[in-house]
Amino acid sequence: MRKKLTKAIFPVAGMGTRFLPATKAIPKEIMTLVDRPLIQYAIDEAREAGIKEFIFVTSRGKSALEDYFDHAPQLEQELRKKGKDDLLRILKSTNMDSGAIAYIRQHRALGLGHAVHCARRLIANEPFAVILPDDVIDGEQGCLKQMLDVYEETGGCMVAAMEVPQEKTSSYGVLDVADDMGSLVSVKGMVEKPKAEDAPSNLAVIGRYILTPDVLRNLNRQDAGAGGEIQLTDAIAKQIGTEKGVYGYRFRGQRYDCGSKSGFLQATVAFGLARDDLRDDLLSYLDEIAVSRKAAE
Repeated sequence: MRKKLTKAIFPVAGMGTRFLPATKAIPKEIMTLVDRPLIQYAIDEAREAGIKEFIFVTSRGKSALEDYFDHAPQLEQELRKKGKDDLLRILKSTNMDSGAIAYIRQHRALGLGHAVHCARRLIANEPFAVILPDDVIDGEQGCLKQMLDVYEETGGCMVAAMEVPQEKTSSYGVLDVADDMGSLVSVKGMVEKPKAEDAPSNLAVIGRYILTPDVLRNLNRQDAGAGGEIQLTDAIAKQIGTEKGVYGYRFRGQRYDCGSKSGFLQATVAFGLARDDLRDDLLSYLDEIAVSRKAAE
């Protein structure tokens, strides 16, 4: 019987240099899309998929991230006293039960594979998920829950995937597809950040993974890959051809690359427009900008 997926790793040790000077004071994962931090979107997606144990791979300077998930008794008391029940419910939704979150330090920035490997003792011999908070995926159903529903039939390793322009494949891990079954593909190869002309497809790996503990054993070798870093893609690729195999899943939803400034701004606008309390004012402002730009041409 296949073990139930209950653990997820969140690699959040990066310094967020593309968002300086803001990230001089706060972790990038605490930066907000409208009024919710990036990390909250990732946590909510994991909860929807049934994740019970949350493992954060952090680094120095991430204490604000730990504080965010702690209880705030004084603030809760003030909200309760003022009858602000809606805000109190929102605040309580960010709390995590004692023991639900574990924090592991990644002392050296040696790549995503190394970050995942840091959590190996907390994973032991169980399947686990990896969620990259920079990739915010907006859909009717969370990306990880979509993957989990299919994983229960396939087993093995599974990565979220989406088509990208061929010229942008050099920024991603790219799948070499053995069998395309629509939303699900079986994988015969994975290449990390290939040159565009060498990419086996334009089907790129996005920051959601369901992995077997075999991947952690592959990472024990600490082999350096593209960019001199320990690549998670390489460790997953070693599972291709095994009995369980490797799959890519074309998720349903819009992905925003919130590790880039332009992607972060696009997500902010999209999530703002999705809010009933913000839509009209924001649309009016965007219309004004469009009219002004057209008049200036």
